[in-house]
Amino acid sequence: MKIAFVFPGQGSQSVGMMAGYAGLAHIDETLAAADAALGAPLTAMMRDGPAEALNITTNTQPAMLAADVAVWNAWLAAGGPKPSLLAGHSLGEYAALVASGSLDFAAAMKLVKARSQAMQDAVPAGIGGMAAVLGIEPDMLAQVCEQASEGEVVSCCNLNAPGQIVIGGHKSAVERAMVLAKAAGAKRALLLPMSVPSHCELMRPAAEALAAALNKANFQPPKIAVLHNATVDVAGDAVAIRLVLAEQLFKPVRWIETIEKMAMQGVTHIIECGPGKVLAGMVKRIAPEIKCLSLADKASFDAALAELAA
Repeated sequence: MKIAFVFPGQGSQSVGMMAGYAGLAHIDETLAAADAALGAPLTAMMRDGPAEALNITTNTQPAMLAADVAVWNAWLAAGGPKPSLLAGHSLGEYAALVASGSLDFAAAMKLVKARSQAMQDAVPAGIGGMAAVLGIEPDMLAQVCEQASEGEVVSCCNLNAPGQIVIGGHKSAVERAMVLAKAAGAKRALLLPMSVPSHCELMRPAAEALAAALNKANFQPPKIAVLHNATVDVAGDAVAIRLVLAEQLFKPVRWIETIEKMAMQGVTHIIECGPGKVLAGMVKRIAPEIKCLSLADKASFDAALAELAA
């Protein structure tokens, strides 16, 4: 048995997302530490909403980091087996670095707040957009984006699973690409409710702003290997980690390759550590031979613990 943990990012949040973990050790303590790190009642918003506030990027990203790390701390407290490999989807990469021992939780909370603010500031509201495109190959969609650009930015941002790719850039270019993608054979193209177009060239100014915060943060060499989105490789020291986290903002999330690399390295079980089951669904489509478990609530947490202990 070889275990990897993956941490979800933006998109897995929902009001009340931590209620299902009631009774697990270290959940409340971690959420309280998140509030203390930010000096704001973030976890009250996670509990009570409103959804419109939680879904604002500058709230969503710290909330998901807090949730992911809370579940990780609960897993360790319960005596769950440690993984030999980690990865996080976009924002989830920060939770993976905390789990690896590379980054202090309080420092990670502050970095993610800075990251989300830099992203929000980089593109004015209404200018950017993202869309999910289903049933088309990455190479064909890349050609579609190039054709649709017309001097604007649109590109493949999240290579999530076979036939499931997210594109992003200028909203007008994204809309043109959606039309062309359907003409090229895509089954569906759906505009996503996100004003910040992550993982494309429009985020390069955000990466430059984030770099200043990253340079002040204290990173240690990871005790557990972390596969990074932008490179599908391990960054072993502080300089490399800072660089890859900045580049992550304007480079695509290579999730298909990440899971394929885990499979090539002999991973038999992947655990999604945090609210929701989005990543588990992707893993099943990328590498169906790998057993994938979710820690989406106390019931699934206890079931995973029992299965891996057997």
